[in-house]
Amino acid sequence: MTGNDFQTTAPGVLVRSDGEVDDDTLAYAREKIDAVIGRPGVPALSGEVRLAKAAAHHVDRPWSATASLHIGRREVVVLAEESTGREVVDRLQDRLRRQIDKAAHTGHSGHRTSAPPWRGGPGTPPPAEGSGTTTDSHPA
Repeated sequence: MTGNDFQTTAPGVLVRSDGEVDDDTLAYAREKIDAVIGRPGVPALSGEVRLAKAAAHHVDRPWSATASLHIGRREVVVLAEESTGREVVDRLQDRLRRQIDKAAHTGHSGHRTSAPPWRGGPGTPPPAEGSGTTTDSHPA
């Protein structure tokens, strides 16, 4: 079969196939991708996953998978190549999980790096009560 599109259980993520990809491999891929993107704590995302099997039989790794997902303003792109359909889906799942976790936790936790002490960050003593000045009293 060629050119099948399947929606995952997560809205906005499409699984596509190119070449001789069988229904069992597509179902397995959809199950594994849903397991990654449906985990608690994973923000809403959209995009597509593409599975392909090369027509040439002399290729060492005829199966390839590409995922291109958008998490907020970030884009996660994951590639995998293997010799069987299940192996490529498993490899894609592992890489996708790592990249989604990295993208979801980078800059979205509300934790910002603090300013260095010379810019008023931690370690800078607060001004004394009633001093009226915020400059350092170190001699030049």
